Amino acid sequence: MKNNLPQLEEQYLKYTKDIQEWLPEGVIDININILHNLNLLNYHMSDKKSHSLTRYFQVIESFEKITLINEQFVIWIVPEKINDTPITYVLIALNAEQQLQLEIAFSTWGIYNSSRLVLRVLEKFLHEIQETEELLVSLK
Repeated sequence: MKNNLPQLEEQYLKYTKDIQEWLPEGVIDININILHNLNLLNYHMSDKKSHSLTRYFQVIESFEKITLINEQFVIWIVPEKINDTPITYVLIALNAEQQLQLEIAFSTWGIYNSSRLVLRVLEKFLHEIQETEELLVSLK
């Protein structure tokens, strides 16, 4: 699908219309347990093994969301406010030739809703998705 913006928007609307259809496990709510499982709580340990957000993305901003696009991924970062509580939703899809493949979605709110933490969790998930894809390719 690469950088076809109208198709990307169509996919985004399709995914958000019925997220449970595309991700039966639902949206991951980032909390202390998730951060622990991702090894993001121990600053010194995670800093040494960190995969800094060094990927190059085309950034498209709209009033509703920020879309990040590169050869591997399409990421939608969507800020919302529910009952006066700011929430950030992040959807990550693999950017395949013919169509996108939604891989994971997560949300942050409260003390977990800082830009630095959102980016660290995003980078961790991107790294895990990339490792899984590389493993799948090597098994073929």
